[in-house]
Order: sequence, then C-alpha cells, then structure tokens
Amino acid sequence: MASSSLTLPNHTLASLLPSHTPKSQSSVSQCLPLASKSSHSSFFGLKLSYSSSISIPSSSSFKTSISAKVNKGQVPPAFTLKDQDGKNVSLSKFKGKPVVVYFYPADETPGCTKQACAFRDSYEKFKKAGAEVVGISGDDTSSHKAFAKKYRLPFTLLSDDGNKVRKEWGVPSDLFGTLPGRQTYVLDKKGVVQLIYNNQFQPEKHIDETLKLLQSL
Repeated sequence: MASSSLTLPNHTLASLLPSHTPKSQSSVSQCLPLASKSSHSSFFGLKLSYSSSISIPSSSSFKTSISAKVNKGQVPPAFTLKDQDGKNVSLSKFKGKPVVVYFYPADETPGCTKQACAFRDSYEKFKKAGAEVVGISGDDTSSHKAFAKKYRLPFTLLSDDGNKVRKEWGVPSDLFGTLPGRQTYVLDKKGVVQLIYNNQFQPEKHIDETLKLLQSL
C-alpha cells in the first residue's frame, strides 16, 4: 500500500494572526493605570485599592455577583434599618403608598452625590406622585447625617450595616464584585416590585425611570 503524506501550507501560525503592530506598553498603561505599589482611586461610588498584581475572578464568582433574588412582581424581604437620625425605619412603614428604594455605593462620592441631588431636585415630583424615596448604602448613620445635611436631602437614608439587606435583595455588584451596585426598586402601594432599574454610570437616569413608572401607577 503506497504511503501518503500531508503537505502543510508554507506559513507559520504567526502569519495567520492579524498583521497590525500591537500597541506600545505606554499606550496601554494610559488606559489601565497600574502602580508598582498599592494605590487608591475614587470611582463612581467606591474608593478602590489596587496593585500591579491583577487577579481575574472565576466565572462562578462573577455569576454569583450578578444573580438577582428580588424580581418584578415579587414582594421583597422586609427590613428594619437605622436612618440618618439613628431611628429605626421598617419597610412596612411605607405600605399603602408607592416607595422608591435605591441602593447606592457610598456617601460623598461623585456618582452617588449626583444621584442624591437629582432625587432632591425632583423630590416635589415624587411627593406629587404620593411616593416616598429611601436611599440605602453601607455607610453608618453619622455619615448619612452629614451627607444629608451638606446636600439638603429631604428624604430618608438608611444604614445597611454589613450590606445585609443589599445581599438579601440580591443587588448585583459591578466590576467583578469590587463595586457595590447602583440599583433602584419601585414598590407599589401593596409593596410589590413594579420596576428594577440598574445603571451604575448614569446615576441621574434612575430619577427619570422611576418618575416615568410612578406616573403610570
């Protein structure tokens, strides 16, 4: 039986790849700021610590960070948290009227300040719709009190110590779990979720979307 041979094209694997020249290290570093030692950065609601060693989370951890527990049409888990004056406030307090519950990363950060002030500036529209506005983050009550006073916030801010309620409601994180999510819920008079809106990088759109929904209830 005659032997056969396979003749491969006269080129290497490298020749199959795009021929453009890769970006220089300096151009890449402009997009991804790395430091040789630990550094800090403020990014849309969270002060991040990073170093030159970067670890990529597994797909399973990423899926965990984006899994939602509260969906439209459901009644979310009840909670009782302290407000900016140190008083206990329960979700059940708002039953009988629509309520906007918005989770945000942290007080005094650019995106969160912009969002809070947008809720403040439209607060009369929320009152006209008969709705209450409640902001929730992991900051303590003293931080909330200073934040509310500085920006004249007319609504309730609740301290979610240990992010317990955030976890129970299944608020997804951003940036592979490093940045607490910015998510807003609108509950109707019966306490049923009618809207879930998530937008980390356009905080003011939360106000537009919630008002649009409230006007249709």
